[in-house]
Order: sequence, then C-alpha cells, then structure tokens
Amino acid sequence: MDVLNYTEFRKNLAKSLDRVNDDAEIVIVSRNKGKNVVVMDLDEYNSIAETLHLVKSEANRKRLQSAIDESNSGTHFPHDLIED
Repeated sequence: MDVLNYTEFRKNLAKSLDRVNDDAEIVIVSRNKGKNVVVMDLDEYNSIAETLHLVKSEANRKRLQSAIDESNSGTHFPHDLIED
C-alpha cells in the first residue's frame, strides 16, 4: 500500500494508476485537513463489495461459515457434475 500526498499523486498520476491496475496496489492519497482518499482497482472494489453483501445477513454468514468448516474438516464429498 502506497501513501502519497496529493501533489505526488497528481505529478505521477498515470504511473500511480498503472500500479493500481497492474499490481493490485492500493494507493492512499493524503490531502489537507485529513480528507484522505483511497484509490483501488475496480475489480478489487467489486470483490470487496460482493463479500460485504454476502456477509450482510446473519443467515448468509452462518451458511458460509458452515461451508468453510465442512471444507476444513474434510467431511465433504466431491460429486460429478450433471450434464444435459
């Protein structure tokens, strides 16, 4: 994670954005009066948003945790896919 002040970020905008996209780097741009911003790749943001959506409800959290526990315990069984 990089932290750049606004002037540095602006001077190297293309390079900074390329690092965000190509290297999945997150850049924090520090601004006056503590009004900082985060710059991240859209795919990374969408992944975080999807995760937050999935764990938003208690029922989903319990179901996901149950699936993780089952996977970690080795009690799950593989199945062949059904083909049409």
